[in-house]
Amino acid sequence: MCGIVGVTAERNIIPILLEGLRRLEYRGYDSAGLAVLGGSGRLERVRTVGKVKALADAIASSPLQGSVGIAHTRWATHGLPTTANAHPHVSRDGIAIVHNGIIENHEALRAGLLDLGYSFDSETDTEVIAHRVHHHARSAPDLFTAVRRTVADLHGAYAIAVVAERDPECIVVAREGCPVVIGLGIEENFVASDVAALLPVTRRFVFLEEGDVAEVRRLSVKIVDRAGRSVTRPVRESELPADAVERGPYRHFMLKEIHEQPRAIAQTLEERVTGARLLDAAFGPAAAAVFDRVKAVHIAACGTSFHAGLVASYLIERYCRLPARVEIASEYRYRQPVITPDTLFVTLSQSGETADTLGALRIARKAGYLSTLAICNVAESSMVRDAELVLLTRAGPEIGVASTKAFTTQLTAVGLLVVALAKRHGLDPDAERTLVAELLHLPSLVEKTLEIDPAIAALAERLVDKRHALFLGRGPLQAIALEGALKLKEISYIHAEGYAAAELKHGPLALVDEAMPVIAVAPNDELLEKLKSNLQEVRARGGRLIVFADSLAGLASDADTTVVHLPVAATPLQAPVLFSVPLQLLAYHVAVLKGTDVDQPRNLAKSVTVE
Repeated sequence: MCGIVGVTAERNIIPILLEGLRRLEYRGYDSAGLAVLGGSGRLERVRTVGKVKALADAIASSPLQGSVGIAHTRWATHGLPTTANAHPHVSRDGIAIVHNGIIENHEALRAGLLDLGYSFDSETDTEVIAHRVHHHARSAPDLFTAVRRTVADLHGAYAIAVVAERDPECIVVAREGCPVVIGLGIEENFVASDVAALLPVTRRFVFLEEGDVAEVRRLSVKIVDRAGRSVTRPVRESELPADAVERGPYRHFMLKEIHEQPRAIAQTLEERVTGARLLDAAFGPAAAAVFDRVKAVHIAACGTSFHAGLVASYLIERYCRLPARVEIASEYRYRQPVITPDTLFVTLSQSGETADTLGALRIARKAGYLSTLAICNVAESSMVRDAELVLLTRAGPEIGVASTKAFTTQLTAVGLLVVALAKRHGLDPDAERTLVAELLHLPSLVEKTLEIDPAIAALAERLVDKRHALFLGRGPLQAIALEGALKLKEISYIHAEGYAAAELKHGPLALVDEAMPVIAVAPNDELLEKLKSNLQEVRARGGRLIVFADSLAGLASDADTTVVHLPVAATPLQAPVLFSVPLQLLAYHVAVLKGTDVDQPRNLAKSVTVE
């Protein structure tokens, strides 16, 4: 969601702040701004609605310089996307703040500040923090102490960065529920909400823990924990290349990331299998002992990751013969689930900072589960640090808001988990070798599947003027139908719904006519004949079908049905990954034809760090 960048240096930091914001555009935002302290020590601020380019243009028309400053891209939560609501927000005496997250007690704090004589220029919860910092600064010896006293007043989730004229050489940062990273340079230091923002200027990072407050100066970093104790957090070297968030020759990041899937899947499998055997240590040193005891699996995730969880529930029950259930993490948090003995709790997340999924994980850690496992794409994320077992998906940075390679690498990781659990529940060594081989073949099979891209681009022309679409699948491919519908609605703004194919006659069939395209995924499995019957129901009502079919499915095109054969045959373990690819491409090409913002669709954010 929102993005934070900050720099303290001797040089002019405006270019660094702007480049950092550009590198955070993928997170989703609606306004941008920065505040800097120049040679005079006076605070100067610029804010604009819209893209970072608008902010850069505003600065170019009225040049600005500074050596200490903070910048922000905002995704609206409290208040409309207006200049007045854009960050940074300021208080008296040159205090400026940027903030990610939501302050739940902002109304009570606002009322108290109004009584103290403060006035408000915005509708945001962030301005409340700025005035609260000023209130405490009047009696605090320094900005660091004022911020520490302020965060003690806050209830909710936040990552904040503060600068002030009274201490013009430092940035104070704090986190609770939202990530903050400190980048270490040579006689200059940086702060950000994401490593990607700082890769051009440093590769050495310190990740703040929950409740930490840090004072970042050009030559020093001081950190205290929630209890006020001075702490040292480890310095980590990022392995991400500086061009990891560059688009290269591709028109959009989404297209680049679709085509990166063979490599991302291969990287997810690397070093985790040997001699056609799965290495349990891939999940962590304690994994073998945990997996030996697992009698049930409970999965919580959001959005696309929830769809990966649905696939996991099908495959775990099929291959492992263990009860598995999946829930939307935001609903799980407010339920009172019945937890049977020896249940493994699994979370899936691309960012590892999704507020609802992270909240579900923290509840689960206290709820009596056997253990917790995070399947995640970001090694430094809160979710990875909080879970007892971890499997990193190694997709690399995913810039497009609509997830592609992060999803298929999650499905690959699910396949590894299935094998790990099935080994304890009747899977013999020969069957293990077969399943591992199926996973190892995925990169080449995805590569071949991408060859049908031109045919899909042509099909997209049939959907560009439609207002609605239905996606159908059966078994674990029902989840892929849901994911295909989500992709189309996310980036093309066409209303789309995914259904279990047999559910058509329980309501959705009433919507089917010549104007309603119906897209189906048809693997060659035990449910294929049932699916064919469901497709006949569509044809009988005048519907127009687009079917993505396994090469062995025995389906052919006719006047009412267009069949696109995948150039591969898929096993049940492989099918969810392989059938995701054409649906990703279809959504992409429809969005391009409609002229929407493919990588940054309206109203959406990449990392949803608020509830």
